[in-house]
Amino acid sequence: MDTIAGFFSFITTPVSWVIVQFHSLYGAIFGPDTGWAWGLSIVSLVILIRICLIPLFVKQIKATRAMQTLQPEMKKIQERYKSDKQRQSEEMMKLYKETGTNPLSSCLPILAQSPFFFALYHVLNGIASNKKVGVIDQQLLDSARDAHIFGAPLAVKFTDSADKVASLGASLTDVRVVTALMIIMMSASQFFTQRQLMTKNVDTTVKTPFMQQQKMLMYVFPIMFAVFGINFPVGVLVYWLTTNVWTMGQQMYVIRQNPTPGSKAQAAYLERLQKHLTDTKKTRSRGQVRAVKAVVAKGRDRNEYERKFINGLNKAGLAAQPDGTVVVSETAVATAEDGSPATGGAPKRQQPKRQSKAKRQAGPAAGAAKTDADTDTETDTDSGTKTSLSKSDDGAAAKAEDKPVATAKSAKGKSGSGNQQPGQGTRSKAKSGQRKGQQRPKHPSKK
Repeated sequence: MDTIAGFFSFITTPVSWVIVQFHSLYGAIFGPDTGWAWGLSIVSLVILIRICLIPLFVKQIKATRAMQTLQPEMKKIQERYKSDKQRQSEEMMKLYKETGTNPLSSCLPILAQSPFFFALYHVLNGIASNKKVGVIDQQLLDSARDAHIFGAPLAVKFTDSADKVASLGASLTDVRVVTALMIIMMSASQFFTQRQLMTKNVDTTVKTPFMQQQKMLMYVFPIMFAVFGINFPVGVLVYWLTTNVWTMGQQMYVIRQNPTPGSKAQAAYLERLQKHLTDTKKTRSRGQVRAVKAVVAKGRDRNEYERKFINGLNKAGLAAQPDGTVVVSETAVATAEDGSPATGGAPKRQQPKRQSKAKRQAGPAAGAAKTDADTDTETDTDSGTKTSLSKSDDGAAAKAEDKPVATAKSAKGKSGSGNQQPGQGTRSKAKSGQRKGQQRPKHPSKK
C-alpha cells in the first residue's frame, strides 16, 4: 500500500493544500485541534471531489445502460465463436466500436477517485508517522495528531498496537469500537447502493450474465471493504464512508428521476409523472419533457410501462407530443400494439348469441303467444259467436269480424286435454308429426 501511495505522491501536495484550507475554515468555528475541524475537512474534500466527478458519473450511467443493452448480442458472439477466442475478441471490439460503448466507462468514477484516495492515505500515514507531507508543516502536524474523532485519533488503524494508540493519547478499546462501526457502516452503505441498483434499476426484460455479475458484486464489494478497512486509518475511513454515502444518495436520485427503461423504477417514475400531468395538464421541468419525448419517440417499441403511461394520458384527455409536451385533447385515442383503440372510438359490434334448436323453434310460438295475450277476446253467449278485439296504436279496441264458436270436439282437439295451460291462451297444440312453430304457406301450384 505504501508503494502505491508513493506512486500517487504527485497529487499529495494539492490534496494537502485543500485539506489545510478547509481546516482553516472549520478551525475558526470548532477549534484548530478538534476532531470536528479535521474530520469535516476530509468530508469537504470528498464532496469537492465528487462534485468534480459528476460528468464522469453521468457517463458511467450511460455506459452501464449501453452494456446492459449489448448483453444479448455479446452472448450470441460468445456462443458463435466459443472455440475461437481471438475471433471472439475481434467481434466484441467491432461491436463496441459500432455502438460507441466502452466497458471501462463504467469504472471511470472509481478510477478517477483513486489518486485522491491514495494521496489522502499518504497524508494521513505521514501524520501518524510524524512526517511533514505536502503543505502540512510541523504545527499542523501536531494539531492533526491531537485531533480525535469520537475518541479515536485521526491517523490510527484497527490493527495498531496498544502502545501506538497510547502514544497518540487514546485507548485501544475506543479505537477498535470507532473503527469497527465505521467499517460496518462503510460496507453496509456499499451493499445497499448495489442492492437498490439490482432490485430497482435493472431492465427485468433482459436476462443476461451481466445481471449475475452485478448480483455477485453486491456481496463481494462489502466483503472487500470490510477486509481492507481494518488497515485504513480513521481519516481514510471517514473519506471512504463519506464517498459511499454520497454515491448512495446520488444513485437514489438518478433511480428516481432517470430510471433504466424496463425497470421497476421506471414504472414508479411514469406513474408519478402520469399523475402529475393529469393534475397540471403540462410538463414543468426539462426532465419531464425529456421523459415524455423519449416515450413518444419509441412508437411501437414501447415497453409495458410506457404503453400504460400513454394509455393513461389518453384516458385523462391528454395527448403526448413528439416535442415532449402534452396537450388537452378530448378525442385522444391511444393506439395499442395490435392497432385497436385503447380508449374512445366507436364501440365494437357485439355478435348475437347462437340459440339452440329448441329455442329457435319455440321463438315464433312465444311471439304468437304474446300477440294473443295482447288481443282481447270476447265471446257472445247469446248468439254463439266470438268477437275478437285487437289493440290499436291510439289505445282504442277495434272489433273484428265474427267467427263461429268452436265445437266441443274441435276444442278438445285443439287443447288436447280440455284444460287450458297457463300462458297458452287460445293457441292449439301441434299435431303429431307436424313441425312446431309458424308454418310456411304452400306454393299456389301445390294447393
